[in-house]
Amino acid sequence: MPTYEIEQYELHVRAYRVEADSEAEAIAKLYAGEVEQLDEPDCLEVADDYGLPVDEHRELADALRDLGEHVDEVIPSIRSIKEVK
Repeated sequence: MPTYEIEQYELHVRAYRVEADSEAEAIAKLYAGEVEQLDEPDCLEVADDYGLPVDEHRELADALRDLGEHVDEVIPSIRSIKEVK
């Protein structure tokens, strides 16, 4: 039986601390990387809105549908899959 490596999109949250004169400046500093990270990221949920495009992975999408999985325009949450053995 083959073994596969799968990358899955997930939504994470991190907390940062930054000194700034306003909320907008604080966000601008975050975007520039001028912040202190307070903790490790926490996973919020699987990002089902992102995934492999069905147009490029039609056979895989059809096989998933045959297994009863819901697949529309993307294969939900899957960034990549490859056989490793």
